[in-house]
Amino acid sequence: MSPYILTMLLTSLGLGTLMTFSSSHWLLAWMGLEINTLAIIPLMAQHHHPRAVEATTKYFLIQAAAAATLLFAGMINAWISGQWEIRNMTHPIPSTIMILALALKLGLAPTHAWLPDVFQGLNLNTGLILATWQKLAPFSLLIQIQSSNTYLLIFLGLLSIIIGGWGGLNQTQLRKILAYSSIAHLGWMILVIQFSPHLTLITLLIYFIMTYSIFTVFNLNKSTNMNTLAITWAKTPMLSALAPLILLSLGGLPPLLGFMPKWMIIQELINQNMALVATIAALSALLSLYFYLRLSYAMTLTMSPNNITGFLTWRLSNTNITMPL
Repeated sequence: MSPYILTMLLTSLGLGTLMTFSSSHWLLAWMGLEINTLAIIPLMAQHHHPRAVEATTKYFLIQAAAAATLLFAGMINAWISGQWEIRNMTHPIPSTIMILALALKLGLAPTHAWLPDVFQGLNLNTGLILATWQKLAPFSLLIQIQSSNTYLLIFLGLLSIIIGGWGGLNQTQLRKILAYSSIAHLGWMILVIQFSPHLTLITLLIYFIMTYSIFTVFNLNKSTNMNTLAITWAKTPMLSALAPLILLSLGGLPPLLGFMPKWMIIQELINQNMALVATIAALSALLSLYFYLRLSYAMTLTMSPNNITGFLTWRLSNTNITMPL
């Protein structure tokens, strides 16, 4: 791709997100989301591979449906209240439709099925943009909506944590594992977004740091599945020693960085008299921790069978031994 076109697309990507950030009108927020979607589509399909084109088509259809639903909810709110302000969405019907539309845009469960397939069709650089920058604009709208339905956000958050952990258990493709990891982390943020928006933003920032780190490690190693992780120690020993710390931090293992936001979210839920929700979320996080441990084991504790130095000496010795009479 030409560097001029790439610069224009990345500028449009940033402009769409900033437009959604700065708007207080539903129509301007919708325009920002649409600019954001249209700017990333050429980046997703730039390699002209059939799988990339399939992922781009799926992403476009899902985002178009979510944007149409979002505009529909904004029109219903304007019809009921007579205002297009984002913060004036107080009626339960448009606010519920709006939250579901933003959940579809983000890839929250139960509207998550498109996210692993789209991730699988992208390269790691575009997947990083999809996992980090593309989450900012819908999150800014979710924080501004004063939801009258508390249980909807709790349901979406808990279901995302459970499915994000459960879906990644049987995966061997790293991009699908990272997609389910994204779903689980978004669930933690949605759980607490109505009680403490500042805590949600801290969790989002820490998630961005850890996700950027692990995408960079996989990209430098050219790793796309678990089998290729076994030879990373021979290519980049320092990265292979660092990657398990990042993976276990994504899993929320103390005393690493990823443990702090989960601990603070559980503490906030207990302060809101939601000990049962906090318990279910903490137990469901063990599912995610399991497949992070699998990746760590594959990177540090296994030896590739194709490595010549890994053969034992008796395999290379002469086996033609004359038996005594």
